[in-house]
Amino acid sequence: MTGVPASAAGGSPSAKGATSAPDASGAPGDGKPVRGGKITAAAVDQASLWNIANILTMIRLVLVPGFVALMLADGGYDPAMRAWAWAAFAVAMITDIFDGHLARTYNLVTDFGKIADPIADKAIMGAALVCLSGLGDLPWWVTVVILGRELGVTLLRFVVIRYGVIPASRGGKLKTLAQGTAVGMYILALTGGLATLRFWVMAVAVVLTVVTGLDYVRQAVVLRRQGIAARRAAAEEAAAEEAAR
Repeated sequence: MTGVPASAAGGSPSAKGATSAPDASGAPGDGKPVRGGKITAAAVDQASLWNIANILTMIRLVLVPGFVALMLADGGYDPAMRAWAWAAFAVAMITDIFDGHLARTYNLVTDFGKIADPIADKAIMGAALVCLSGLGDLPWWVTVVILGRELGVTLLRFVVIRYGVIPASRGGKLKTLAQGTAVGMYILALTGGLATLRFWVMAVAVVLTVVTGLDYVRQAVVLRRQGIAARRAAAEEAAAEEAAR
């Protein structure tokens, strides 16, 4: 979309305005994109937001208020409504698996996706936990531990971002799977042995939540120390080079 010298285009610029016009001295244009080129580029950038990964993220965001409405319908104890709420939660969890994979595999990563994806993840999980605790199905301390861990890890990532990025661990992925399974079982109106089973699945999810949270803290401390040491070494090397001159 940049300007091309008239000589390279056969002696005259294109009628479509792909090149900039010569100036008063007869020299070719300075290579700056013409207005039409800027509009086209902006349109392409805007269109790139509407990829399949971002659409799945938006679907997950839209599902949150619908999920809450289904969970709280008829006082929150209608088995049919709870089943529909579980379906909405399941769709949200499935889209969470696929949108990140698609974005990385097909190079569909956008700034919108980087911001919206974690928000959508925490929104649906947070809504489910708060609804379950509000209805008395799940102790509030479980909700506080899980949401507190998620918020704490997110803040921790921002604090140490200057030193590097804390990668997602295998334990973190197991934690997410355990949380999704446990919360999904609590959303359904289960009785008998399944109700007992969901208690133990949630217990595993809570343990993984705490353990992986502590591991993220350890990684953050190590990453910060390494970053500070690297900066100090670079400063000392620069000072030594300056002194040698």
